[in-house]
Amino acid sequence: MNVLSIAGSDPSSGAGIQNDIKTFSSLGAYGLCVVTVVTSQNTKRFSKMQQVSSEMVSSQLESVLSDFDVNMIKIGMVYNSDIIKTIYQILKKTKIPIVLDPVFESTTGGTLLQKEALYDFKKFLVPLSHVITPNVIEAQKLSGVRIKSGSDARKAANKIQNLGAKNVVITGYLHGNIVKDFVLEGSKFYSFPAKKIPIKNHGSGCTFSASLAVFLARGNNFRDAVKLAKEFTTESIRNSQKLGKGIAIVSVDTKDKIKKELEDSISSFTKIKYAYKLIPEVGTNFVFSNPKPRSINDIVGVSGRIVKSFDKVLVAGSLEYGGSRHIGSALLEVAKKFPQTKSALNVKYDKKFISKAKTKGMVVKNYQRSDEPSKTKSKEGGTVPWGIRNAIRDSVKAPDVIFHTGDMGKEPMSIIFGNDPKDVLGKLVRII
Repeated sequence: MNVLSIAGSDPSSGAGIQNDIKTFSSLGAYGLCVVTVVTSQNTKRFSKMQQVSSEMVSSQLESVLSDFDVNMIKIGMVYNSDIIKTIYQILKKTKIPIVLDPVFESTTGGTLLQKEALYDFKKFLVPLSHVITPNVIEAQKLSGVRIKSGSDARKAANKIQNLGAKNVVITGYLHGNIVKDFVLEGSKFYSFPAKKIPIKNHGSGCTFSASLAVFLARGNNFRDAVKLAKEFTTESIRNSQKLGKGIAIVSVDTKDKIKKELEDSISSFTKIKYAYKLIPEVGTNFVFSNPKPRSINDIVGVSGRIVKSFDKVLVAGSLEYGGSRHIGSALLEVAKKFPQTKSALNVKYDKKFISKAKTKGMVVKNYQRSDEPSKTKSKEGGTVPWGIRNAIRDSVKAPDVIFHTGDMGKEPMSIIFGNDPKDVLGKLVRII
């Protein structure tokens, strides 16, 4: 997955291009960038800035877009009308979704959009956006509406939407100790509240829009993508670090090693040629556990599914402990008997797949769902553990593959097991 950031450079790496790249990477996306402005700032103050020439911005854009398949574009600091019009001329016919983050002022005190450029910003860039993510102050400037309540936020969002944005997210509305993000998704208006974290920080706005771009690129529906981006940003603020002598910088490296390793392997899985043919109708999940898991809450999985869309594979959901009930419970049962087994991936059942696995000398086990006792069938979530226990009851070696051939209304399925996600992928590649 490739995500492009068009924005200014921040040498403190708290915001701008540097923050975007860190956020993309933390969420498993490959970050591309086009620099519009070079700034001189740190955690205490904003000093100087110098715009990149329009010709150079145009050249960077053309270089990236002519070589990479870009899944999503995020636009941040653009500074003046020349840069705005240059970006517009190249992107006006693109079908790549755009997340537009209005960056008007820096937390450290710099002016990031010339006053006279606001008209062109609204005229040229807002209509290109799939979603625009202003904070309250930026939303007021764009709409002319003073925001003192939720109804004011809705009026402002409607006015911004009338400028051409498909969707609007107004961030950072503070009421007491609650921070609300207001969302206008088409004609639907709703909000996401959260407790205020009393940390003055640098970079949370960029983090939100950059993470939103990734979650949308993964195939999440709009509401889920906003929710996930808010949760990710909240966590990054909570983990802010005082690295310089001024305000704290948000920390986007919030993923633990289990999540990171699984995320990398999921990315590799989606890139396997014809991977979409491996996805069953109910979708795929990929899981990885802590050593000696006691429950599915010790196992990381996709809180949704890995799904196919025509000939592409999309990750619909985020990585969470307890995120996969079915494949997580399958792994849990195997790990009880074979503790070295800590990862699993389900794929579509295919006779040739099973035959090849056996030919490769792999340990292949199976169970019949039609043999399941009615008592187990009536128990919520009891089928998979029962089936796995039956499949490995007499096994002295850890299974590489366990399959079943389905039952009335139940799709056949194969599950590949391994010591870690890379081991699972290695076995999959050997079989196919």
